[in-house]
Amino acid sequence: MKKQGLYCVLAAIAIQLTLGIAYIWSVFQTGIANSIFGGDNAQAGLTFSLLLATLTIGSVLGGKLAAKYSTRLVVFIGGIILSAGFFLASLVRSDFAWLLWLSYGVMGGVGMGFTYSTTIASAQKWYPHKKGFITGIIVASLGFGGVVFTPIVESLIISFGGTGIGEPGTFRVLSAVFLVVCSAGSIFLKNPPDGYLAVNAPAADAPAAGTAAQASTPAAAPSPSPIVNISPSQMLKSIKFYLVLFSFMLACMGGLMMINFAKPIAEAKGFAPSIAAIGVLAISMFNSVGRLLWGMISDKLGRINTITILLAGGAVLSLLLNLATGYFIFILIAFIGFFYGGLLSNFPSLTADLFGPVHMATNYGFVLLGFGSGAVIASQVAGHYRNLAAINNNIDLMFPAFVIASVCAAGGIILIQLLKFMEKRKAG
Repeated sequence: MKKQGLYCVLAAIAIQLTLGIAYIWSVFQTGIANSIFGGDNAQAGLTFSLLLATLTIGSVLGGKLAAKYSTRLVVFIGGIILSAGFFLASLVRSDFAWLLWLSYGVMGGVGMGFTYSTTIASAQKWYPHKKGFITGIIVASLGFGGVVFTPIVESLIISFGGTGIGEPGTFRVLSAVFLVVCSAGSIFLKNPPDGYLAVNAPAADAPAAGTAAQASTPAAAPSPSPIVNISPSQMLKSIKFYLVLFSFMLACMGGLMMINFAKPIAEAKGFAPSIAAIGVLAISMFNSVGRLLWGMISDKLGRINTITILLAGGAVLSLLLNLATGYFIFILIAFIGFFYGGLLSNFPSLTADLFGPVHMATNYGFVLLGFGSGAVIASQVAGHYRNLAAINNNIDLMFPAFVIASVCAAGGIILIQLLKFMEKRKAG
């Protein structure tokens, strides 16, 4: 039984590692903007944002299909859709630029959604007493995928002709990677048998969400508590769901802006393209570390408390961006990725804490609506100010975008504290 759980986690890690390719869009941004969108950064960035937005659709649909059929089948189908999306993206030319939104964006997002939340949910079910840790490991793999694939993708673009020319050939190679890894990994994905969750559930699940139960005296022994499993239809009627949804939307703005434009920002700061790519590596690496570390921390501090710290850190770092000079820009990019990564490991765990593990894949798919909405808004805001900066040859003109991100993070803190207040009232 333990081996099956381990195989499931390892397969999820391998799949999430390849999904990390989506998080190095910054490597493609300049070449795609110039070769397909006539230099419009906002339209090019929308491609990546549509992928993240339609990730929600794929997650909801994939979660429902996984519950009806199997996680294995859903991940296999998701890999095919994702692979097909990248292959079709390699055929797009400037005359039909919108097809990149459909192929890389929509098809890529739906395929990624099929594989993303279903693998997380399956692994969480095998280790219900370590949701933060297990979720952290899996989503850290997605972040680490950016570290692994950034130099590979950079080399592929060069080998296929360089920036603005080599992206189509690179998309074809990545298409094959998605197909092979998702197909092979799906074989090892399997949910635990009925009754496993009841036997292996943690003694008290509520404290992990950062609720009032954490304030109990050290001497108080935790008592077993039944697992509460909220169906998607019930969740959609809950105020808690909307607090989580909108706090997630506001929380991710700064990180998404940086993921989209890390390399262009570094280039505008005077670094050569090869050196500017360090920005992509930095945000990918620290994004990955943040997902794992903050996931572990949340098992101790509670999800809500941890998310509050992450939002506060992101708000401050976004305001410091305009002051960064020289190599300090890479340090700042790295720490923005570090705090952003923590958010992406804590919101899945918070969803499972609040609404239960049984419908986790579908429920988290709906929560990802906030993430997807934030992705679209972030790309358009950052893209608009990046265009202004490019026209005037002054990267400082992009700073208002990160001020907006900082304000959004502050709004997220308010919403997440309202959720904490509601949980305290419920516990009291």
